[in-house]
Amino acid sequence: MNSFGITDRGSVRRDNQDSFLIERLDERDCVIAVLCDGMGGEKAGNIASDLAAKCFISELRTRILANKKRKPDIRAMMEAACNTANHMIYSYSCFDTDYTGMGTTMVAAVIYEGRAWVLNVGDSRCYKLTRKRMTQVTRDHSLVQDMVDRGEISPEEARVHPRRNVITRALGVNELVPCDIFTPTLRHGDMLLLCSDGLTNMLEDREIFALSRRNTDPLSLGRSLMAEALRRVARDNVTIVLISK
Repeated sequence: MNSFGITDRGSVRRDNQDSFLIERLDERDCVIAVLCDGMGGEKAGNIASDLAAKCFISELRTRILANKKRKPDIRAMMEAACNTANHMIYSYSCFDTDYTGMGTTMVAAVIYEGRAWVLNVGDSRCYKLTRKRMTQVTRDHSLVQDMVDRGEISPEEARVHPRRNVITRALGVNELVPCDIFTPTLRHGDMLLLCSDGLTNMLEDREIFALSRRNTDPLSLGRSLMAEALRRVARDNVTIVLISK
């Protein structure tokens, strides 16, 4: 498995409130990746995303390495790690007024012995890229996605809706937060793309897929996607993580 991650504050924002981490556990034939997009003010957003990524990776790594079962319950481990990260951020926001209201999205992926699990909270996304197509693995927890699901607006209208950045779930906002977990099937040559909305607000899905056909490894694709987002004067922080099987 190959992996690559890159982040940039973009062309407008002064600070970068996105965070990502990639952890390889070679002894378990495992890769863990997590990407978070913080919110709640300059300092609070940075801390929320950084804390969430570090807590999630640390908890999940500990659980995977401690596991003695032949077929570990990766889903349960990811849920537990997400809960740990949420509790950490929520505690900060409750006991320090500087951090009141802070939170973060999260999208994470685990590839363990060839199988994949993807978790998300908020509107940071995971896509599956193959030679023939690109499909969105996650579902956004956002106001406009709910409107699309109810048939009130189209996906095209959602892209430019004035409230497209309003999310309905985030880590750290409440004592408990539900997460969604998906199990996409990966074949040799397939890639998982994790990204913040700084990328998807700049490039449409068809444009991301077109770049993936010309850049077939995580390093070249990640750099190409970032370069294109910045060329278009990215208005938000942009973070990209890619894992290929």
